[in-house]
Amino acid sequence: MPKFYFTSESVTSGHPDKVCDLIADSILDEALRQDPKSHMAVEATIKDDLILVYGEAGTNAVIDYEKIALQVMKEIGYDEEYHVLVKVNKQSSEINGAVAHDEISAGDQGIMFGYADDETEELMPYAIITAHKLAKKLEEVRRQTPFLRPDGKTQVTAEYVDGKLTRVDTIVVSTQHTADVTQEEIRKCIKEQVIDPVIDPSLVDENTKYLINPSGSFVLGGSWGDSGTTGRKIVVDTYGGYAPIGGGCFSSKDPTKVDRSAAYYARYVCKNLVANSLAHKCQLELSYAIGVQQPISVYVKSFGTSKYSDDELQAIVLKNFDFSVKNIIDELDLRRPIYRETVNYGHFGKKDLPWEQFKKIEL
Repeated sequence: MPKFYFTSESVTSGHPDKVCDLIADSILDEALRQDPKSHMAVEATIKDDLILVYGEAGTNAVIDYEKIALQVMKEIGYDEEYHVLVKVNKQSSEINGAVAHDEISAGDQGIMFGYADDETEELMPYAIITAHKLAKKLEEVRRQTPFLRPDGKTQVTAEYVDGKLTRVDTIVVSTQHTADVTQEEIRKCIKEQVIDPVIDPSLVDENTKYLINPSGSFVLGGSWGDSGTTGRKIVVDTYGGYAPIGGGCFSSKDPTKVDRSAAYYARYVCKNLVANSLAHKCQLELSYAIGVQQPISVYVKSFGTSKYSDDELQAIVLKNFDFSVKNIIDELDLRRPIYRETVNYGHFGKKDLPWEQFKKIEL
């Protein structure tokens, strides 16, 4: 295989799309805290000082949507004054009727993908997991550095030779800042406090490129420099483009929405195939239909990295994993307020999340 480069990006909590994701999943967590059987799909959009909270809610929970949205803005670090407009309706009775049986059915049709490889400790592709680590470190440094502001993005380009990671070619970090700091000060801070502690020095060389605020000044950020909407960072949330993505986002959706829960379970399956040394790389596609309990299709692919054929792996998967919606929710214990912690730095590769846990696979 010839030399190639692969790039993935991440964003900080202050990016306007992630602001909306955090509002949505904060609302979801509050609903599940009060009523674990809540059916939620409440999203957010932000522009300048206006926050629109909208969607469908089927819950017995009493939720102060405005309070949650404003609390999220303060928590992230935005101190401007915001106004919240709420337009939330009850969930469609037709959808509820299709989903709410003794045996839970899928809340929608769709396709979902899972992926894992042994390139990193987290069993995730290097570029995306490292972009997330840079974004998380940028967030930590920002909260201790007066001239840095909440909005920011990171990007990592990895070089591969014969399919193996060989070096980091390019690192991009863009961070919002106050108007009273020079770009030289910002570049020094980011290089020394964000990049150097994260990047393995054995993967950088004299040709590695560091692009820190390559556009120059970045004072106007957040919702004042761009709009944001729940669910627009689906590639950031998953595998950084290294594997296919499904047709729907994650944030705002309760676990009966298989766009979210089945994607989590697909990751769980793939991670455990790799963790049990059954493949070096694994991808899984699932598909569901609304009102149907079991998946329409299950497709396992190992890219020739397993001693087993893909058909044999698929048989192993079907023996060890139950893809019914009810089992996914029960096995991963998804009817609880755990979703805020998924919002930033990816939904996968975080060791404490239930779909990242180890499961011994029987052959």
